[in-house]
Amino acid sequence: MSRTDILSEIKAAEAEAAAKVVKAEADKKTAIAEARRDSVKRIRDTESDLRGNYESVTSKEQAAIDREKEVTLAAGEKEAESLEASSEKKIKKVNDFLVKEFERTINAAS
Repeated sequence: MSRTDILSEIKAAEAEAAAKVVKAEADKKTAIAEARRDSVKRIRDTESDLRGNYESVTSKEQAAIDREKEVTLAAGEKEAESLEASSEKKIKKVNDFLVKEFERTINAAS
């Protein structure tokens, strides 16, 4: 092999190596960009799932609170009705007592 052939081969090998380096750099940039897009997508998907789970759990808990509120209000209303009925029964006694005391006071003063 002549010196010219050897130099040509070396030049060709250097050009091939430079092309491989350029391609590797381009592949690296593409891989990095794809990885970034993929990570952003994963983050968005995870945030979306979390929002969905949050809303689901929140609505379930709100429903449980609403049921408990209804039970508590019903119990309160029942107790209020019981107290009202009991007080109505005692109003007659209280009125009679007050009238007797008032009459006793008037009779004592005369």
